[in-house]
Amino acid sequence: MRLKTSFIAVGLVSALALSACGGGAESDSQPEAGAALTIAKPDGAITTESNNPWVGDSSANKLGYKNVIFEPLAMVNTVGENETTPWLAEKVEWNDDYTQLTITPRTDVTWNDGEEFTADDIMFSFDLIRNTPALDTGNLQLTDMVKDGESVVLTFDESKFVKQGQVLHTAMVPEHIWADIADPTTEANPDPVGTGPYTLDNFSSQSVTLQARDDYWGGDLAVPTLYYVSYNDNTALTTALANGEADWAQAFIPDVQSAFVDKDPEHNVFWPANVMAPDVLFLNHQEKPFNNLAFRQAVNMVIDRAAHTEIAREKAGPELTSVTGLPTPIGDQYIADEFKDAELSLDVDGARKILEEAGYAWADEALIDPDGEPVSFTLEVPQGWNDYVTGISLIADQVKETLGADAKVNTPDADTWWENKRSGNFDAIMHWTDSGTTPYDLYSDTMDGRWLLAGDAVDYNFGRYENDRATELLNTYATSGSDEERTKALEEVQKIFVEDVPVIPVGTHPALGEYNTRNYVGWPSEEDQYATADPVQVTVPLILTKLTPAE
Repeated sequence: MRLKTSFIAVGLVSALALSACGGGAESDSQPEAGAALTIAKPDGAITTESNNPWVGDSSANKLGYKNVIFEPLAMVNTVGENETTPWLAEKVEWNDDYTQLTITPRTDVTWNDGEEFTADDIMFSFDLIRNTPALDTGNLQLTDMVKDGESVVLTFDESKFVKQGQVLHTAMVPEHIWADIADPTTEANPDPVGTGPYTLDNFSSQSVTLQARDDYWGGDLAVPTLYYVSYNDNTALTTALANGEADWAQAFIPDVQSAFVDKDPEHNVFWPANVMAPDVLFLNHQEKPFNNLAFRQAVNMVIDRAAHTEIAREKAGPELTSVTGLPTPIGDQYIADEFKDAELSLDVDGARKILEEAGYAWADEALIDPDGEPVSFTLEVPQGWNDYVTGISLIADQVKETLGADAKVNTPDADTWWENKRSGNFDAIMHWTDSGTTPYDLYSDTMDGRWLLAGDAVDYNFGRYENDRATELLNTYATSGSDEERTKALEEVQKIFVEDVPVIPVGTHPALGEYNTRNYVGWPSEEDQYATADPVQVTVPLILTKLTPAE
């Protein structure tokens, strides 16, 4: 029986967790046989236990340990070659228009209570989502489910070509447990039963312990114990990584080379995996000054992306160069021929010329708009987001110096910023886009009018950009069964993106990962991109099955 630890002082719990999890990093240290791995988050005390895989703010989701208990049907790689790796499914097959999925479950899988995993569990898991709208956060639009022999056939209301991962990454839960749960949206699930490689052993407000299964369907596991530790903040997390008290994290670390890598250069690894997601400035299209295309174009032309990569992102990922906003080289295959050689570059003279032709003028170097009013705006990101704060500060300075607009920087608390972005109460904000295996998320998140149908609060297209043609083309790309039709739609979408500047692309938004190789090797890396190195993603079981003891 696992133990539950009640809430005690954060500092004491941290000390206990760290004393149990490892020692300092020394470059000449020998690998420790059967060493535990400590996975770090900077979220402070997690005072309430919930092992519900469906609830976004459960402790299992926040710390990420749900991924080693509950597993998906398959894993879609957002880096490398964007391959799909069958997992609980032996095989997954889509029809030509991606409206139907046939799943053949593995026959050698058991839940951690010894019960067999079957097609009925797959049917139950998807039916639970279909019958509980609050759980359908991915808007699966599942219309039908049938068993075909030992396989399961799912039918969807629309093509899932651009959302394959949302379907395949759905966590499977056991019917023999969850069928008796009255409300799956509130269930704490104190003794979670999953197919994953680890089982929950102990929960406290500051750390969670999981033990490797000796009957895991995926084979023997090199790492016997996982500690998920929640540090008070990013500074404490960085110190723990540098000291070797924590082994694996996903965090932006200022001056990561000296703060982490150089502490043990033989073993400490920082890998920012380049994915198809940029950081962009979302612009308020309903108000001055960004409701004017000429001003959007001009600002886009005076941003120094090289400085952003060097100073704000501290070289965590490559510079964003394509005018299409697609990070390269991962997005190269999707860039339209028209824009293959078109790169973002500084052009102050060109920007000022565009403004002059649009009726702007200058008075004592201050930019005046066509209505005779001084141009001013505020860039916002939350306080404490150091890379983003530095990024928008650089942009504000660049726009002031080159165009003469009064660009200010504001850093509200995260809750205020979050509400402002959803309600459209801002001039411009720095934000990321989702990442997938196609460019769809980048362009839908920034241009798609369907986001605006939700009402006053939206989850993307924060700037309220309205372009019916862009929305139509994005729908075509997502639902077409023809590669030729998808390619043609994407080419026109990119043309709108480049010419109408719905958002301003600023930099790449890599998936960050920090780990060490003192005790285990086989990690994903720039040389072996089978997954990102982010320890809170669905691909963690794949990584853990690939780790082997260091020699």
